[in-house]
Amino acid sequence: MSEKEKMLQGKIYDSLEKQLYDRRVLMSDVCIKYNNLPEAHPERAKLLKEIFPHSDESLFVRGPVFVDYGENTYFGKTVYFNFNLVILDVCPVHIGNNCFFGPNISILTALHSLVASERELYFDEEKGYVTDREYGAPITIGNDCWFGGNVTILPGVTIHDNVVVGAGSVVTHDLESGWVYAGNPAKKIKEIKKEDSIFLKKELW
Repeated sequence: MSEKEKMLQGKIYDSLEKQLYDRRVLMSDVCIKYNNLPEAHPERAKLLKEIFPHSDESLFVRGPVFVDYGENTYFGKTVYFNFNLVILDVCPVHIGNNCFFGPNISILTALHSLVASERELYFDEEKGYVTDREYGAPITIGNDCWFGGNVTILPGVTIHDNVVVGAGSVVTHDLESGWVYAGNPAKKIKEIKKEDSIFLKKELW
């Protein structure tokens, strides 16, 4: 099994293996190019597709954007990210249709040991270089979700359809469909009902 296969399956892997290292270096360069272009620049669409090859043309990322690999993140249609997106996609990230994200979003699949000594760098005698032990867990986000600013989504989480996550929340566990969540860790605040429709709020019109 290759180091990439181990990584994608959530097993302990060598993050400094050449294929993985080269992809991260490439993505760092491409993200810098994307982030330095004006929002309406025509070259941006090409660069965004290079960062996220498994995306629909409707994907919109204001930038700046920073990723580990990009190719391990999969998007549905009509996904929007405001300023400052970070995706650490050492394991797969799946995002459904019609999802909207505020600024300063972190989607993090990467994990390390809780035991300090197991996080330390070590010399791999067989490979001849210093590396570490990492692993991860996938993240899945359903359709029709909205995330306020400064939301962090942690490894292994599944967020079901039609969920709203309040600003500043940290999502540490699965979220049920049809609810508003907020807090650290994110907790149920209220069920989303027909009475929440903006068309019933006369003061908005």
